[in-house]
Amino acid sequence: MIDKKLTAASSIPLILSILSHGESYGYQIIKNIKRLSDGKMEWADGMLYPVLQRMERDGLIQARWEVSKKGRKRKYYSLTIKGKERLASEKEQWLSVHAIFKELWSADPQIAIG
Repeated sequence: MIDKKLTAASSIPLILSILSHGESYGYQIIKNIKRLSDGKMEWADGMLYPVLQRMERDGLIQARWEVSKKGRKRKYYSLTIKGKERLASEKEQWLSVHAIFKELWSADPQIAIG
């Protein structure tokens, strides 16, 4: 399992990345996270919806209601222009962090000691 702190820290870039492929609703986002992480990252409704509300308030995503074929109302989320810009920034930062760890965890890391 992935630590809850790392899950929380990665929540915004994960949601933005998922929504960059098209609009989605909360339960589908949770299912995608679980599938993409091979079950190592688990989100509950209580974690996801406050993040979605904050992202909507911050103008990163927008939402619309739609009635499903089963008659349930679902709130669908999609990226805004601001959300696309934030995703680009998040991606750059996460790739930089990844590159640092990749170097540190390589067989011969180039670090100065002493």
